[in-house]
Amino acid sequence: MIPVRGFDGAQVAVLGLGRSGLATARALHAGGAVPLCWDDNEAARSKAEDEGFAIVDLKASGAFEGVASLIVSPGIPHLYPVPNPVVKAALAAGVPVDNDIGLFFRSFATPDWHEMDVAPKVVAVTGSNGKSTTSALIHHVLSEAGRNTQLAGNIGRGVLDIDPAADGDVIVLELSSYQTDLARALTPDIAVFTNLSPDHLDRHGGPGGYFAAKRRLFAEGGPDRAIIGIDEDEGLYLAGQLAEGGGDDRVIRISVAQKLTGPGWHVFARKGFLSEYRKGRQVGSVDLRPIKGLPGAHNHQNACAAYAVCRTLGLAPRVIEQGFASFAGLPHRSQIIAEAGGVTYVNDSKATNVDSAMKALSAYENIRWICGGLEKEGGVGALASAAGNVRKAYVIGREAAQFAMQLSGVDTEVCTSMALAVARAHAEAAPGETVLLAPAAASFDQYDSFEKRGADFIKEVENVLKG
Repeated sequence: MIPVRGFDGAQVAVLGLGRSGLATARALHAGGAVPLCWDDNEAARSKAEDEGFAIVDLKASGAFEGVASLIVSPGIPHLYPVPNPVVKAALAAGVPVDNDIGLFFRSFATPDWHEMDVAPKVVAVTGSNGKSTTSALIHHVLSEAGRNTQLAGNIGRGVLDIDPAADGDVIVLELSSYQTDLARALTPDIAVFTNLSPDHLDRHGGPGGYFAAKRRLFAEGGPDRAIIGIDEDEGLYLAGQLAEGGGDDRVIRISVAQKLTGPGWHVFARKGFLSEYRKGRQVGSVDLRPIKGLPGAHNHQNACAAYAVCRTLGLAPRVIEQGFASFAGLPHRSQIIAEAGGVTYVNDSKATNVDSAMKALSAYENIRWICGGLEKEGGVGALASAAGNVRKAYVIGREAAQFAMQLSGVDTEVCTSMALAVARAHAEAAPGETVLLAPAAASFDQYDSFEKRGADFIKEVENVLKG
């Protein structure tokens, strides 16, 4: 646990008592603060009360008298689509608002760091797609290389749940826009921006607000090194804002769409080969084609980002390549479930938006595509242009028929349920084809989470393969 510093003896309000909220309350208590906890869910309040925390209705008049700060769980919208009444009351009372990420960055470094041979470092990864795989890949490569490392944030453990830093530790944080948007302190040593595509637009008041939330990771504190995917206009803009000139190697530009040249530090992947260039000369390369845990251009972008981080931390290209080779991938992200009868079954339930689904579709050939669910803003019509590898789409979800109608030019079958979709795809798949779950939609019309949707896909694949 990371005890929160700076609030000894002070009352600190905590809004939201899920995983991160309870961890925050514990870390505040460990640092000497007095947490005042609230959640609209009675069961969550009871769980906190059972741990001895004071329950205070933060919606009540005068609730913020004598309160030093309000800590909001990342899942709670604070400004858009409408201001949260508790957050608004805190701001009206002049109470600072923060989240667990901000508390982590203000509390992680301690005076005993001066006695360490190698100061710990924090790597923070954000972006629309690929941040989980990138974070896990960095952590895996470092672990395989014998470096002390912890994985936390939006993946793994909560940021305040990790162990206090030891000599030479590298903390790898996956940070969503929900987490970067409100944090009052954001000071990683290395920050990564993978890419940007429309997502969470209602939460951020539109695409500008969404990009602004991501950009805060680079603008609020200023990392020592920034690794920026420049295949979208926003990434190109961000890299330009951060660099003092073309030769400024504090910014490493990465791409899977173009060869990068010039005097700076670049990492790019083309036709399955990753290349590192510095000052116009190639200094490293990795053949990504045989690595099963990193299929497709979108995973090659993740590999470029992870490679750049590990090079910044002093690892040699061959050491990084060895780590890549043993990376098995993450559950529900281009996860190979089975290979039977010449057919490969792949679970990419995490492909919850159009952009991530398009990337999954480009990673395989001869696809039996299972898609559908709760559509996000903007619809799914753009997917039709990326479906050249699709033999047939099997559409699930409560609005499966409407979803299917948007896939013009694609052979579709409305299945509604996962069981029927898997059964039909399995029955029609031929050797050399891939049955791919890449929904391009949220799961909440039928499942509590994309993880449960992916688990259902795995179960149904197992059922059809048993015969």
